[in-house]
Amino acid sequence: MQFSAVIVAAGVGARAGPGEAKQWRRLAGRAVARWSAEALLAAGADELVVVIGEGQEDLARDAFAGLAGLRLEPGGAARSDSVKAGLAALAAPDDRVVLIHDAARPLLQVAHIRRLLDALEASPAGILALPLADTLKRDDGAGRIVDTPPRAGLWRAQTPQGFRLGALKAAYAAWPAGEEPTDEAIVVERAGGEVVLVPGDPALAKLTYPEDFAMAELIAGAARTLRIGQGLDAHRFGPGDSVWLCGVQIAHSHALVGHSDADAGLHAITDAVLGAIGEGDIGDHFPPTDPKWRGASSDQFLLHAAALVAARGGRIVNVDVTLVCERPKIKPHRQAMRERLAELLGLDLAAVSVKATTMEGMGFTGREEGLLAQAVAMVELPA
Repeated sequence: MQFSAVIVAAGVGARAGPGEAKQWRRLAGRAVARWSAEALLAAGADELVVVIGEGQEDLARDAFAGLAGLRLEPGGAARSDSVKAGLAALAAPDDRVVLIHDAARPLLQVAHIRRLLDALEASPAGILALPLADTLKRDDGAGRIVDTPPRAGLWRAQTPQGFRLGALKAAYAAWPAGEEPTDEAIVVERAGGEVVLVPGDPALAKLTYPEDFAMAELIAGAARTLRIGQGLDAHRFGPGDSVWLCGVQIAHSHALVGHSDADAGLHAITDAVLGAIGEGDIGDHFPPTDPKWRGASSDQFLLHAAALVAARGGRIVNVDVTLVCERPKIKPHRQAMRERLAELLGLDLAAVSVKATTMEGMGFTGREEGLLAQAVAMVELPA
């Protein structure tokens, strides 16, 4: 079934504790809002609009970096204003199914979306929901129980919630001014529409309080996998007065010869990252036969590999590179190399290792004919 989607990500999340709004905080290495965007795109959303708050543009661009297929739209003061802004931004026809999802429910899976879409084949509208399992209590406002309402027939509404676009727009147009709906289902219900309940998932809980993030981290970690890639690169020495290694220029009696800047350290790390995600090697992405890359800075090769990881919803956990040469001496420059790699990859310094060794006069590196680099990278990806 074709569908469009709107992610509501314009709130400030005051109850989630100090810091930036909860939808832009990191959950297992990814922004909270990104999790849902990836799931909706993976499920086949024809168009995806993410509604953001005023002043959140930079946070949103950072959160969705490398993720194609979505548009950012400004939201309003209330949640319903943001939903209506997202609906207005869609180019879909009125009979198209649209899913509305809260960014604060990050652990959305393709299976959840498919379950809802299957229900919408036979029904005009539906929501993911869970039957209420806990006993309900009503208090008197001072913490004393005054009633125990029956829980039979009660459900906890979740998102996504799905509707025909035209029907949802019409229902919002008929909603009384000055009253704020708690979700889209109530808007359609009050307009006389039928909404069916579709089994949800406890993992789709909304992140509201600081402790919710700890639980989400545990669930998210269980749905991740680690992959390791390795890379190796070598370049011969030629005429010149400096070499580039791990993004740092070092004065030397020779230069390294290559189509680009011949930074063997960055090349090896790039291949390690590409290997971890099964994306071939550096030559597949930046062919040495292409004059475009002649003399190019190898920084952009590594940034490209890192962007591919991010586009898959992953993150680079750590990198470790060993440089093999007699000269130049690496130790005086090792800290600068680590700092440059950490900057390029957005890693803590402790997650970046640069080591050096010699071949004690043996082989082409021992004869100072060239230099070799070997690297390992660990990448975390959705399972």
